[in-house]
Amino acid sequence: MKKLILIAALAMSGAAGVQAAPQTVTLDVPGMTCAACASRIEKKLNRLDGVTASVNYATERATVAFEPAVADTEALIAAVQSIGYDAALPSTIDDPEHDPALARLADLRRRLIAAIALGVPVLLLSMIPALQFRGWQWVALVLATPVATWSAWPFHHAAWRNLQQAEASMDTLVSAGVIAAYGWSF
Repeated sequence: MKKLILIAALAMSGAAGVQAAPQTVTLDVPGMTCAACASRIEKKLNRLDGVTASVNYATERATVAFEPAVADTEALIAAVQSIGYDAALPSTIDDPEHDPALARLADLRRRLIAAIALGVPVLLLSMIPALQFRGWQWVALVLATPVATWSAWPFHHAAWRNLQQAEASMDTLVSAGVIAAYGWSF
């Protein structure tokens, strides 16, 4: 009888000390533009209690292990969003037309094509004196303005997001360079 009571007591004390196993979730984190972004997100997630995170810039994903008693997926997503990045659970839809990564790539491709189409004439006008005519500077200004604003917008947006967090990254340098070059040329 004593053995039975002792076994029951041990079983109850062991059950009370058992904690839930950590859960692992993968989050899609689009919008990272450099390794500093991945590092910033990883640091933010790892500062949460009971959370261990690893962020991969190349795949735009975060692998997060967390204790369900301390955190949940909504808290993880909110932590990433609090520093200006998007985060979501991976989509199970295999429709390429609704893939955010492909949409982002298409947007960047449009911006690159516009920058090349408008920037090459500016380069030619500025560097080849035979192509310069009266008022060519105004034509160069009109062509360069969309390149410095719309085509460079992803850099400016990321730099603004970094500035709000008192951080700097390569986006900050590119944005500052574009603004300085445009301003000096103006």
